Amino acid sequence: MVRPGRNDADLWIVPAERIKMAKERRVLLAASAIALLNEQPCEGDLVFSCIKGTQPLSDMSLTAVLRRMKRTDITVHGFRSTFRDWCAESTNFPREVCEHALARRLPDKVEAAYRRGDLIDKRVE
Repeated sequence: MVRPGRNDADLWIVPAERIKMAKERRVLLAASAIALLNEQPCEGDLVFSCIKGTQPLSDMSLTAVLRRMKRTDITVHGFRSTFRDWCAESTNFPREVCEHALARRLPDKVEAAYRRGDLIDKRVE
């Protein structure tokens, strides 16, 4: 597998104040994702904004889309669950890499206190 570059252009950093766990989140973006983002019209620093264009999308935006599509058989949380199932059933990635991809907290507070890395090199794959 060819690994994408690790320059600043492919690294999306979400500041700690915007994350529920209050910890900076680093996400590597594929070149195709970056190209798509660069094509999006944006106002200020928002790529995906509400209709008015001045506020971020609400946490209910995707739920509203599913309702308009009359998809009562799926939920927004189901996308996370589907990803996790796919990781477990279709890949050989270690559990901790899969969980980190979902930005989940470690249930063991002692382990969480000692785990300071973000597995970015393993998450590239």
